[in-house]
Amino acid sequence: MSSEHPEQRAEQAADQLPAQTEEERREQPVVRRGMFGAKTTGDTSGYGGLVVRQTPKVSTPRPYGGPRGAAEPGEFDEIADELERAYPDYGDAIERVVVDRGELTFYVKRQHLREVARTMRDDPSLRFELCSGVSGVHYPADEGAELHSVAHLLSITHNRRVRLEATCPDADPHIPSLVPVYPTSDWHERETYDFFGIVYDGHPALTRIEMPDDWVGHPQRKDYPLGGIPVEYRGAEIPPPDERRSYV
Repeated sequence: MSSEHPEQRAEQAADQLPAQTEEERREQPVVRRGMFGAKTTGDTSGYGGLVVRQTPKVSTPRPYGGPRGAAEPGEFDEIADELERAYPDYGDAIERVVVDRGELTFYVKRQHLREVARTMRDDPSLRFELCSGVSGVHYPADEGAELHSVAHLLSITHNRRVRLEATCPDADPHIPSLVPVYPTSDWHERETYDFFGIVYDGHPALTRIEMPDDWVGHPQRKDYPLGGIPVEYRGAEIPPPDERRSYV
């Protein structure tokens, strides 16, 4: 039974990516085993035998459809067509296009990110006037593209949403800042820099916004230790969580 509510329709049309056979999944490299990183019998989750494999980088085939589904060409195809028309280096700049759970994401090579964003903002057929946020993701197993920066764009003119995602390696964590195109990205990029360590080149004041200036590391990375780090605050040494109290 189909729903008339937009969010429910998006959920019903969620699984638009191609399904994989069991043989295809087995060929993918193993990322980790068990749950919560437990290496001993301390794993009480019941997922001690869990095997997590590396998800392949997929690309959604045409037609992209729209938020309601991909049975035929729709809103997302129009956005992709207009961007390809307006940006001459579309073929070189866009690595892949993914439609998942009613959302459209362009994976953009980082050297093209700012100009693609400017095109998305200025072209009359696109008119994505607002960047509502910039967020980061860390994929330690994604060799050469461990850090992802995601810009969420909104077209007030056409009532459409799209995401621009760019990647960079841990060894060279640099991505062009979108502040010259979308000034609202200022504080979002500072937060992403603080938590993930992505350096946004061209940002007017890339400093920490959540953690102290002298904090070592970036706590939202997946390889950042969970607890066990002593914290010094105003001259007092606060022990790590597993040492703060004991029960006898």
